[in-house]
Amino acid sequence: MMMKSANIAVVLVAAGRGVRAGFETPKQYQALAGMAVATRTLNALADLLPDALIVPVIHPADQVLFDAAAGRSKAKNLHAPVAGGATRQASVLAGLKVLQEEFKSNIIVLIHDIARPFLTREIIDLGLNTAARAGACVPALPVADALKTVDAAGTLTGVIDRAGARIVQTPQIFRLGLIHDAHIRAEAACLADFPDDAAVAVWAGHPVSTFAGDPANVKLTTREDFALAEARLLSDLPDIRLGSGFDVHAFGPGDHVVLGGLSIPHGKGLAGHSDADVLLHALTDAILGALADGDIGSHFPPSDPQWRGASSRIFLEHAMTLVRQRGGMVAHLDATVICEAPKIGPHREALRRSIADITGLDLGRVAVKATTTEKLGFTGRGEGIAVQASATLRLPSHLAVGANA
Repeated sequence: MMMKSANIAVVLVAAGRGVRAGFETPKQYQALAGMAVATRTLNALADLLPDALIVPVIHPADQVLFDAAAGRSKAKNLHAPVAGGATRQASVLAGLKVLQEEFKSNIIVLIHDIARPFLTREIIDLGLNTAARAGACVPALPVADALKTVDAAGTLTGVIDRAGARIVQTPQIFRLGLIHDAHIRAEAACLADFPDDAAVAVWAGHPVSTFAGDPANVKLTTREDFALAEARLLSDLPDIRLGSGFDVHAFGPGDHVVLGGLSIPHGKGLAGHSDADVLLHALTDAILGALADGDIGSHFPPSDPQWRGASSRIFLEHAMTLVRQRGGMVAHLDATVICEAPKIGPHREALRRSIADITGLDLGRVAVKATTTEKLGFTGRGEGIAVQASATLRLPSHLAVGANA
């Protein structure tokens, strides 16, 4: 029987830079099928261990990135991030010290790499059952290919018996007191080059058991890993939908307009119940349309005084949450702003970045265009701004037909 997750904690190792993946930002914050890897891993932990305390160990420079990823996740029992060290070993110890202070060794701790988002119920249950019996265990896979040793020039020098070899994954699971003590002893001995926590435990004299790992529990390391993982996720989202949105707001008194979450200087403002962000309103309706889930007015009635003057990013964030709750992703957002003024061109890239930030999408999945109506109609007369928008969504097939479909 699996332990209650209230008796379990997680040290989530997230301080690495992920340079082998070759991205501009650390790989754990890269989008994978529309959602950051860190968010996916936090969601998996929240689903499988809803009461477990998660202690993220991050690079100090990544606070904003982590906060954004965590804010879009389901994780509720999340400790404030802990600063990682110069090595993985030092980072793990930083997380263990937090748990030791709070729980005094009386729990089971999972040490998991944030770049492994494909956790399953089977691997968690097997690991916790093994840890309850053995006190220290790791998921391990048999080796199918022949193993050889090579010299510095790459020449074969010997054979490794694959029958006695295993590929070791995370989460690695221990009694907190056992692994905390082992790490403290290794630190005192100035030993800092252990490849993983199991090696630290073995060095400290603790037997470490194995349980069946999962070939799908991959650690995302290279761009090829990301490509394969995204293809795997997209294959589970075959229901492709296109939604459209259209909104209009008239000009009123003011010295700026709110557009795409940004304040753009202008001789007039936009009139509306909220902040009148016509661009975010159209995008929100496009997403709701693709979900077949009403419109912005049904979710945020203009008759409700709580939305008076509200930031429209709340509306777009809500629509994105609905997509994630259905297990889907927003594949692309496209909007055309229709007005004579203000000129949108100088603000186009800032608008794209703002929308990408609000939605958590890659910048390459957000398009903003602008046009005029050649002085025709209300926009041509400078009476207001209109926006037409589209949203492309991917949803799981088993949700293609439902109460809102």
